[in-house]
Amino acid sequence: MKILVTGANGQLGMSLRRSFAKAQDAPSVIFTDVEELDITDLAAVRKMVAQEQVDCIVNCAAYTNVDAAEDNPELSELLNAKAVENLAVAMQEVDGLLLHISTDYVFGAEVLNTPISESQQPAPLGVYGRTKLQGEEAILRSGARHIILRTAWLYSEFGKNFVKTMLRLTAEKPNLKVVFDQVGTPTYAGDLAQAIVAILRSCHSERSEESHIFHYTNEGVCSWYDFAKAIADLAGHTACDIQPCHSHEFPSKVHRPAYAVLDKSLVKASFGLQIPYWMDSLRLCVKHLTDQ
Repeated sequence: MKILVTGANGQLGMSLRRSFAKAQDAPSVIFTDVEELDITDLAAVRKMVAQEQVDCIVNCAAYTNVDAAEDNPELSELLNAKAVENLAVAMQEVDGLLLHISTDYVFGAEVLNTPISESQQPAPLGVYGRTKLQGEEAILRSGARHIILRTAWLYSEFGKNFVKTMLRLTAEKPNLKVVFDQVGTPTYAGDLAQAIVAILRSCHSERSEESHIFHYTNEGVCSWYDFAKAIADLAGHTACDIQPCHSHEFPSKVHRPAYAVLDKSLVKASFGLQIPYWMDSLRLCVKHLTDQ
């Protein structure tokens, strides 16, 4: 299997670099970001696929600035929908596999209070969620073999994310307010990357024509407040007084999903995955960051 990873300089892309480097019998992987490949250009994608004889694309590229997406809907649609369509078309033409990363933000408009399964009808709230859903729909229309992995609350040692922000703020500020009325599951990009490697290995050894949408996060549930408290405690930043608050105390153009807990039953049953508890993975990531 010849794999092309897009968005390889982002959180998940960097985590995939590490996971593939450690994997036994690792496949041939080409890591690209916008400097190497413009995925909004179908001709460029086709050329890369042909030259490198790519038969699997892992798409980690996206416009993920949720707030900025409200002011840049055209750019968000270009990167989250049109570019995804290009990748799907390129894979369909060579009978390849597209593994695409999507998001819990395809939900949110409906009030939910039980873990969300793949059969739940998407109902996004804002531009980011809507354009990510358009990307999913483009894959389905293309007829390409695909795996769509929806995830949530992604963090890692790389780039900008909630964990790194909280480590900085709880070290600098005497007090902090964090919303407690948005609930989900933090997802360590290192765990997601390992899951992707395992899924691709399974697809390669037992090729299936069935395409599917799967949900993947770490196990467990918490609010952003709980998440922030855990980060501070693990880092020893106990001098910062963290208090819970409501979302309306931080006015935003974006209405984020109040409940974003994804049901992982299908991905676990399909690929035999053992998914770590969110606190265990957070402990590992904070250790890596604080030991640097």
